[in-house]
Amino acid sequence: MLDQTMQTQLKQYLANLREPIELVASLDESEKSAQTRELLSEIAALHEHVSASFDGTDARKPSFIIRRASDANKWVRFAGLPMGHEFTSLVLALLWAGGHPPKVDADLIEQVRALEGDYEFEMYFSLSCHNCPDVVQALTLMALENTHITATLIEGGTFQDEVEERGVLAVPATFLNGTSFYNGKMELTEILSKLDSGADDKAAEKMSAKDPFEVLIVGGGPAGAAAGVYTARKGFRTGIAAERFGGQLQDTLGIENLPGTGYTEGPKLSDDLKKQVADNEIDLIDLARATQLKPASEAGGMHEVTFANGAVLKTRALILATGARWRNLGVPGEAEYRNKGVAYCPHCDGPLFKGKRIAVIGGGNSGVEAAIDLAKIVGHVTLIEYDDKLRADEVLQRKLRSLPNVEIVTSGQTTEVTGDVSRVNGLVLKDRKSGDERRIELEGVFVQIGLVPNTEWLEGTGLDLSQYGEIVTDEEGATNLPGIYAAGDATTVPHKQIVVAMGEGSKAALGAFDYLIRNEPVEDVAKAA
Repeated sequence: MLDQTMQTQLKQYLANLREPIELVASLDESEKSAQTRELLSEIAALHEHVSASFDGTDARKPSFIIRRASDANKWVRFAGLPMGHEFTSLVLALLWAGGHPPKVDADLIEQVRALEGDYEFEMYFSLSCHNCPDVVQALTLMALENTHITATLIEGGTFQDEVEERGVLAVPATFLNGTSFYNGKMELTEILSKLDSGADDKAAEKMSAKDPFEVLIVGGGPAGAAAGVYTARKGFRTGIAAERFGGQLQDTLGIENLPGTGYTEGPKLSDDLKKQVADNEIDLIDLARATQLKPASEAGGMHEVTFANGAVLKTRALILATGARWRNLGVPGEAEYRNKGVAYCPHCDGPLFKGKRIAVIGGGNSGVEAAIDLAKIVGHVTLIEYDDKLRADEVLQRKLRSLPNVEIVTSGQTTEVTGDVSRVNGLVLKDRKSGDERRIELEGVFVQIGLVPNTEWLEGTGLDLSQYGEIVTDEEGATNLPGIYAAGDATTVPHKQIVVAMGEGSKAALGAFDYLIRNEPVEDVAKAA
């Protein structure tokens, strides 16, 4: 299962084990079980602290648990093979079970250990899902730190019948004690906030206790990260508060147009930016959603940003880089069938529609790329474009038209997504030229129709916004409010591209630098310094 390079790397990781661990597999006669036996045998051969047995009795086959030999009550179970994006999760599970300390805030570990009650988690993932590892790793850590918590992590492609029975049409999908808990990406902090009623209050208290920043950046995508690096390197105390560090990068796979980088993937680029932020000693506050802005003119000399948990951060200069999110269709049935067949991430959820009929709505680059990728997995793709022609690059259009299981519909307006309460079963399509309507029977709808800026919380603050909700900026990234700058997809800058966002973030940072050196700090900042 593991090539020589992977075995060598894994052996180096396993050298960090502090105590013995046990791998106990439940297998049948299937090929996947044979592969599981091979994988566990190879892992056990790499270190004396690892043993593998194959006499497990779990109903899910193949599956295996990882547990600490000294405490059999702390375990995590993988059902199916955790390869692909989840191989890192497997490695971390081995290390954590073997006593290697996780690189997680000590306060969060204590919150996990302090949870009372019994929590039985089941979570479904796909091997191509780049959002799933965060959930897998968070649940793994919880199960290995608290004997009242168990986690069974299930590769949906191996247990397709189970996925169908439970109506899982989007991953990551997490169940708690047999009922749906959450659909989508979650990090440890978010899970704890759902289980521990005091978690948000603790986080808010910790945030609000921070000294005022010289530069606070709201948003952690390419624009926000670039801005932070620039201001930190200028010597200013910099903070980044992000609802989700990486932003849309976390939902982007192949990136081939970043100068100097032949190929990378969004999650990797996000990790690289996160490391650079840490190397520059920037205070990163992740999972922080801004809800209110008080400009300095109203807040007594410094800008104030309030967050969803009630925390308030103060700063001399503010850079808004809140990015954008996928645009919704806004038709009947879309919201009702979200995660029940309506999806927005083809890479994450595509494998769950293997052999089925689906539609992709949107004929730009994102939509056509999604249709091309999905055509390799699903039975049939109907691509629907509202305009009378596709807007994607010609090279992508040629590739799409060459695929035998793709139908292209232009001048098509989706007016309704239909379903049978539990899942999508079709959509209603109107021909914009003739006015004729028809219903297409299918099992999935992937929406790829552009972006909406994350700026609703800025309305009524006095900040100039365009008719589309974008923050209006000048050639230096400055807004109409002194000391407030903006960058990236949330602004009026044309061409929503990663490299453009990075450049705009850097430009806004230089603008903020110029503002700060020309304006004396208020008394509160002087005292805090």
